[in-house]
Amino acid sequence: MRRIENISLGQMRSYSSAFSRRVFSDIINYGDFSHLNYLIEQGFKIKESDTYISLLRQIYKAMCKYYRCEYVYKNEVINKLLLKQFAGTKTIAFNEFRVIDSIVDLAMFNGVSKAFEIKTEYDSKKRLAHQLDTYSKLFQQCYIVIPKELYEHYTTGISDDIGIIVMCIDNGQIILSTEREATKNNMVDPDILMKSVRCKEYKNIIKAYFGSLPEVSCYDMFDVCNALMRQIPCDVLHSLFLTEIKKRVNNTNLLHHIPAEIRQMCLSLNLDKQQSEALINKLNTNIITP
Repeated sequence: MRRIENISLGQMRSYSSAFSRRVFSDIINYGDFSHLNYLIEQGFKIKESDTYISLLRQIYKAMCKYYRCEYVYKNEVINKLLLKQFAGTKTIAFNEFRVIDSIVDLAMFNGVSKAFEIKTEYDSKKRLAHQLDTYSKLFQQCYIVIPKELYEHYTTGISDDIGIIVMCIDNGQIILSTEREATKNNMVDPDILMKSVRCKEYKNIIKAYFGSLPEVSCYDMFDVCNALMRQIPCDVLHSLFLTEIKKRVNNTNLLHHIPAEIRQMCLSLNLDKQQSEALINKLNTNIITP
């Protein structure tokens, strides 16, 4: 298979489309490799021994070098932070965790809740201050993950409590360095928590602390539970929040057994063991093009 070198940004964006939910869903559900075959037809020279996973590895390697988009950032945070620094049987991670009107790029939970907001060289910092302010009212530690060369651009004006992780290239390898640890925040905003968890989850929190749900109509349940939640001490509320989040179906413990280049995609799709094994088997098949 040819090496991808000296190509335009537009071409690289086209290649990066290989790492999309639709492409992987088509492979999983229908064994449909048409999009990957289309990319191959753009100029790859295929050997008989080449497989689809080897194609994805080659594209991902080129993305790391030429086009460090959000997928690369998320995938490297999973590979280098989640699975190496924060690894543990009780650690779980979520791709795109909703917090009211914002979406945390990556959220991790063990004994501490951590939010990671990613800003690549292709992003804008327009909403960054608002996002971090919101996340800090739910998560105990918040980090931004940014290009090293844009450190001043992205860190100007953000709170000293926000942790900073920078990405750079060293001898062709991606390095993630923690420039500043996040300050642990023990406050939880009950209103934000209520609007960020599922109905069943906030009801379970109320039942766990008060022993039962209030006897009110479905129409009034949210407002009454919201008022009750304000009575729960912050440390207890956060502990109950973690308990509920950890009940969600999650495949973090499977990521060690998935090829490094596609871990973010498997986390995003929340594939179970059977689904991830089936995907890997399909990607290990030899490339067949018309």
